[in-house]
Amino acid sequence: MVRIRMTRMGAKKRPFYRVVAADQRAPRDGRFIEQLGYYDPMKTPKELNLKLERIDYWLSQGAQPTETVNGLIAKARAAGDES
Repeated sequence: MVRIRMTRMGAKKRPFYRVVAADQRAPRDGRFIEQLGYYDPMKTPKELNLKLERIDYWLSQGAQPTETVNGLIAKARAAGDES
């Protein structure tokens, strides 16, 4: 099954995350199918950039987002509605 999840990048104690579509059997920071965006919690304000059209595609194909990514998708959609 394909999962939409985060993979950790960045230095020690300076996390940076990519949101990716990956097979659930792949390791957290291992092979992925497609990069769908990124999340930088260290910036002020926190920086979130997601390709919502590609996320919608993967969701239509049966991919399951993790709880954390599901929350990030909701925030990105809400931020898109405001502008």
